[in-house]
Amino acid sequence: MGTLTLDTGNVDSDVYLTLGLKELRKGVLGTPRVLTLLSSFLERLVHKNEMLMETSQIKDSITVFHGLRAPAVSIQQYIDRIFKYSACSPSCFVVAHIYVDRFIQSTHVHVTSLNVHRLLMTSLMIAAKFIDDAFFNNAYYAKVGGVSTAELNRLEMKFLFSIDFRLHVNLNTFGRYCCQLEKEAAEGLQIERPIQACRIKESWSNKDDSTTCAPTIAR
Repeated sequence: MGTLTLDTGNVDSDVYLTLGLKELRKGVLGTPRVLTLLSSFLERLVHKNEMLMETSQIKDSITVFHGLRAPAVSIQQYIDRIFKYSACSPSCFVVAHIYVDRFIQSTHVHVTSLNVHRLLMTSLMIAAKFIDDAFFNNAYYAKVGGVSTAELNRLEMKFLFSIDFRLHVNLNTFGRYCCQLEKEAAEGLQIERPIQACRIKESWSNKDDSTTCAPTIAR
């Protein structure tokens, strides 16, 4: 599919630069800032949802994305791992963020520590397929994400049908979500990182730089 063009007058191009969506100059290496902002946003969202469900005793709808327990890898580490091994463009992380939002709106599922990793892996894989010129097959993404190929195939189909295959993202929407990440990053500086609240450890589950998600509840 076609790659998103980031040259638009609707959003200050500096936002794209600070998020790491545009190259400052060739040969510059490093982790795009959008990865950190997205992980921080999701950590706060998970913390907020789990606190809300605990205090109000709201029961979440169980889906194929829910694991029996939270993975032993943090959201930040999981995102970094996907970026390292999938070679997807930084823009995929913004598009995946949009896809997850569409999934939430369509299903009313709460993002928690039990489903956030699978939602991330699935949405990022779909985003890479849709906007990047080159991408891997599902078996490779499954290995990166710590799930079986059969499970990732099932997650992909469930995700696509849940959002009614609405994969197109116009530049106005893309720019709005970029600005949202920047805004919430500033607000997030006042909030302590809720790793403990999410029941996620800071270390990899295996020594060989691999990760495995716990079995899902719904099948």
